[in-house]
Amino acid sequence: MGRLDDRTVLITGAAQGLGGTYARALANEGARVSICDVRDPAPLVAEINAAGGRAIGSVVDVTQPEAVAQWVARSQAELGPITVLINNAAWAGEGTPKSFLEISSAEWERVMAINARGFFECAKAVVPLMRQRSYGKIVNISSGTFFSGIPGRLHYVASKGAVVGFTRALAREVGQDGISVNCIAPGLTLSDNIRGKLGVLQAAREMEIQARAFKRDEMPEDLVGAVIYFSSSASDFVTGQVLVVDGGMVMY
Repeated sequence: MGRLDDRTVLITGAAQGLGGTYARALANEGARVSICDVRDPAPLVAEINAAGGRAIGSVVDVTQPEAVAQWVARSQAELGPITVLINNAAWAGEGTPKSFLEISSAEWERVMAINARGFFECAKAVVPLMRQRSYGKIVNISSGTFFSGIPGRLHYVASKGAVVGFTRALAREVGQDGISVNCIAPGLTLSDNIRGKLGVLQAAREMEIQARAFKRDEMPEDLVGAVIYFSSSASDFVTGQVLVVDGGMVMY
């Protein structure tokens, strides 16, 4: 699928959950991994390094451009030229699903700041460095909810639609610099975070399983192949694309 031992990969929102799964998988493939999160990534960093990988971590709010710039600079200084950025950090909003009329303006702004502007801030920090080498990869994590238009999380769904538009427009802008920009849209995945909310999400879980071609839960490991593909040289002539990984629920 392409070598990763020549890559420095930056991953946002990766102290745990799906981002943590991506970090472990990429490190296992030989990539040098820099993790950032609003949570302390030190436990995962220690785990990866103890297993023979190479990882560093920073506590970063991706909505703060100065903090992002410092993380990017540290990553390049300690791990080498940045090859891949995986924009993964996201927030689904407060509490349980609710009518859009119940979403406050402040909550809307926070979801958009993390899920859309955070991607912008991180891309803005890495693209100049990638341009210096005429090579780079940006992988944006969207969501299958954008394609199915599920109710109850309007701000989250809208933000994930913004990620798709961001991917396509940025791919046009930076293609001449040898930088690819692609997007992965997972279905409802049984991450640690989702497992803790199954009481609330059980109906959605059952609906998705029935709508899929593969009648089973989606596991974090089901996304690893797509992440590795878009991070590797195997996808060097692929850009501006959205890969839905949901077991065949959404087909377009």
